[in-house]
Amino acid sequence: MAIYSVLVLSGQSAATLLGRLYYEKGGKSKYMAALVQSAGFPILLPFLYIAARSNPTIQQTSPSMNLALPALYICFGTFLAFDCMLYAVGLMYLPVSTFSLICSSQLGFNAFFSYFLNSQKLTPLILNSIVLLTLSTVLLVLQPDSSTGAAVEGKYTLGFICTLSGAAGHAFLLSAEQLAYGKVLKRQTMKEILNVIFNESMVTTCALVVGLFGSGEWRSLKNEMEGFELGKISYTMVLVSAALAWQVFAIGMVSLMLKISSLFANVVSSMNVPVVPVLAVVVFQDKMSGLKIVGMVLAVWGSLSYVYQQYLDDVRSRAENAVAIVPPSR
Repeated sequence: MAIYSVLVLSGQSAATLLGRLYYEKGGKSKYMAALVQSAGFPILLPFLYIAARSNPTIQQTSPSMNLALPALYICFGTFLAFDCMLYAVGLMYLPVSTFSLICSSQLGFNAFFSYFLNSQKLTPLILNSIVLLTLSTVLLVLQPDSSTGAAVEGKYTLGFICTLSGAAGHAFLLSAEQLAYGKVLKRQTMKEILNVIFNESMVTTCALVVGLFGSGEWRSLKNEMEGFELGKISYTMVLVSAALAWQVFAIGMVSLMLKISSLFANVVSSMNVPVVPVLAVVVFQDKMSGLKIVGMVLAVWGSLSYVYQQYLDDVRSRAENAVAIVPPSR
């Protein structure tokens, strides 16, 4: 689990910062910013081949299951395309630090959806986590940030709404995936995890490519590359690196979701709350206002509340298992 957690934290941090760098240096295409979140899926092909070779056993599947998986890929992949667009718009109009703090609300949304879809218990610590994460998000509403250079309050509001909607949408998607794939996939091997990521990302990429050409944004990509402040090569490298970083994040996130729970995956993701804003201050000179610092503290506190609940659950589970394996005395 430690490896998957590292993949989530490193991939998410790098992808978010590279996405902001794309906008900072002249990128303007929302569809391109959304597309890089899924377009790196071909990099998974060698790993799929290795996983298939190392696990050659054939699993018998029913006709209904063979139809269910493609349907799930199409459904979840299309939904993910819409969610990627929300995140792309949010990152376009918000500083990285603000964007990251709003994304931390995903944990609260996921606890809510997991309660209804995955029978997740809402303990006092989890409820405390939800309240704190909600408060940290509310604080950002009270102080619009103009450090991106776009001092129009309407754009800040649009970015805030899109990012918050994206966080809610991604939380719902993870809970729904845990429920659906938990019933369809009988084994959570690396091969099946990679298949889920590959097929969903392929559907998402196809949907966003249709949107890119349908919207006409593709016509401006050549001028965008030529006008990129860091040069054409850097333009390509930023997009490619962001696409790879998002795939690293996806591998870790889906692995944690299938092997443990969607809520635990979001807890790991929320641990980036103190990391990304600090890096944003260093790289992009984001302003850390008093309210933003308080919001970050509340977000970290909320995340730690859930981590502590996980620790208590683990201790209780170990104790119950220890009692179960002790033979009765005669």
